[in-house]
Amino acid sequence: MALRLVGRVDLPAHAGPGGFDHAAIDRRTQRLYVAHTANDAVDVIDCARDVHVGSLGGLTAVAGALVAEYRRLAFTSNRGEDSVSVFALEGDDARPLARVAVGVRPNGLAFDPARGTLVAANVGDPARPGSFTLTVVDAAAGAVRGSIPVPGRTRWAVHDPATDCFFVNIADPAVIVVVAAGDPTRVAATYPVPAAGPHGLDLDPGRGRLYCACDAGRLVALEAKTGRVLDEVALSGAPDVIFLDAGRERLYVAVGDPGVIDVIDTGAMTQVERVATEPGAHTTALDVDRRRLYVFLPESHRAAVFVDD
Repeated sequence: MALRLVGRVDLPAHAGPGGFDHAAIDRRTQRLYVAHTANDAVDVIDCARDVHVGSLGGLTAVAGALVAEYRRLAFTSNRGEDSVSVFALEGDDARPLARVAVGVRPNGLAFDPARGTLVAANVGDPARPGSFTLTVVDAAAGAVRGSIPVPGRTRWAVHDPATDCFFVNIADPAVIVVVAAGDPTRVAATYPVPAAGPHGLDLDPGRGRLYCACDAGRLVALEAKTGRVLDEVALSGAPDVIFLDAGRERLYVAVGDPGVIDVIDTGAMTQVERVATEPGAHTTALDVDRRRLYVFLPESHRAAVFVDD
């Protein structure tokens, strides 16, 4: 199997600094939503045709993008205004429902569809004591339910239906914090990570595994229930976004410097391929149904489309 470039999608030119950040795909409509931080907007791609079909504007320094398919909702974290936005997915459209004030510089997002609970992982500000937090939001009410202090700068976040928990990467100290979805009032557990700078995070609920990509250039696999370290593999550099195709045991790791995708066989925990993208290309989105990986290229403001044969 190999990643093969099959096309590119032109996106709006950058209006300012910042490039692209997190992205998510609505499998029902085959719409991809990517945070275009430089434009304070989320760009929308029709994955069936691989064309840009519009943008959702007015999202100051947007960083996170998340789709909750079951609830027909989408969320963004707006780092420049300390808020999250909630959208209703109606056909091919995303209609604004609410904008909720959260903690300092929200970034990663995770959602519990059973309870309608959104967790925003706030990057915080080292100059502001107590600003490293998670904000718990009732998505239906568009209201904050609470705030949870964490020990350092947050990175990515995921929800695990199997353990009924949220997991959030903390850059320093190098840990993953665990929050019980049924009691999102405190950190229930902390998993040490044996590599500096936990960054990208994904989950294989079927195998009960967390995959944590670290700034130290390591990918660490941990048991979701206990935090026990299961395996590690070297990466090509400091990673950012990771996406898992659990059915095919393929994990795609974006490394912005030098600008590559590391393809990891999660069964053997070995790197099977290294594909050049573009310097600074640190974010991706995975269309599992069509085996397509979208890599967002900040220098040429477009998405490269790869198929995994």
